[in-house]
Amino acid sequence: MNKSNRLSDLKRNVAPYEEIDTKSSIRQLLNTLLPFVLLWYGAYLSLSISYWLTLPITIIAGGFLVRTFIIFHDCCHQSFFKSRLANEILGTITGVLTLCPYQQWKNTHSIHHATSSNLDKRGVGDMWLLTVDEYLAASAWTKFVYRVYRNPVMMLVIGPIYIFLVAYRFNRKGARRKERISTYVTNAALISLYALVIWGIGWQAFLLVQLPIFFISGMLGIWLFYVQHQFEHSYFEHDEEWEYVNAAVEGSSYYKLPRVLQWITGNIGFHHVHHLSPKVPNYNLEKAHEASPPLQKATTITIRTSLKSLRFRLWDEQNKAFISFKELKAVRQKSLVSSAKIPRVQGVQGK
Repeated sequence: MNKSNRLSDLKRNVAPYEEIDTKSSIRQLLNTLLPFVLLWYGAYLSLSISYWLTLPITIIAGGFLVRTFIIFHDCCHQSFFKSRLANEILGTITGVLTLCPYQQWKNTHSIHHATSSNLDKRGVGDMWLLTVDEYLAASAWTKFVYRVYRNPVMMLVIGPIYIFLVAYRFNRKGARRKERISTYVTNAALISLYALVIWGIGWQAFLLVQLPIFFISGMLGIWLFYVQHQFEHSYFEHDEEWEYVNAAVEGSSYYKLPRVLQWITGNIGFHHVHHLSPKVPNYNLEKAHEASPPLQKATTITIRTSLKSLRFRLWDEQNKAFISFKELKAVRQKSLVSSAKIPRVQGVQGK
């Protein structure tokens, strides 16, 4: 089957699930935002009893904030409501809750979808990834910065602070007027919301509740984004060999989670379906997966197997696999041995 036929067949399989069900969207809105607000308030009330009671509540609230982000994510793809305006309004509101400026995130995420797994078009809306050859050719400073960046502690602990609290507060270079205004509106709304809450309950109580919710949701969000593109048997190609379908089905994982985690993460584990057709609402992703046998062949990872991704550092183009820095030494040694075995061509001297 050629590329165009394969894309056509897969698109035809998932097309029925691109239909937006407004009732389902409203239901999801209610069973996500309402519990989140109640949990936040419950965590605040529990401070008068014990912080050991507060922490479990904030962990659950963090999960509901991840689910809120999935709604925001669907709004960015215009797949939550049929109305573009409704998606933009809800996307802006949920963007304030998740600390993400709507237009900025929407634009960079669109680039991510168009270039995912393309080695020649990295750098926007994705995580920094170097190939083995690129790393070996890099300067000592670049290698140091890259090693720090790919460290799990930096990625999952420092990463949320930098990305959500710092990077998203500023406009991208070259951002257009609509995107710049969206960032300003989000920042102003954040300051107003946080000031109001702090005025009502005090800054200490606010931080004791908001900080763990922020860290839990931020770490989960970054982890999901990381592991669903950087896993064993993933797909990366240069532009001339890159194919959209392969990038979607082979370059995005099916993260098989326990039912409760699948629900709290808005079915985003069916990431291969989402990348094939971003127009499928999150509540239809599993249905689309089950309806298309080819999609069921996507690489499946579980919580246990996904932990292997923590040691992935570089993409080995020769072997089409991720390797760790430790494995890099073996790859270099093997390359040196192979080079040494190549016989030198002796010049022929004339008489």
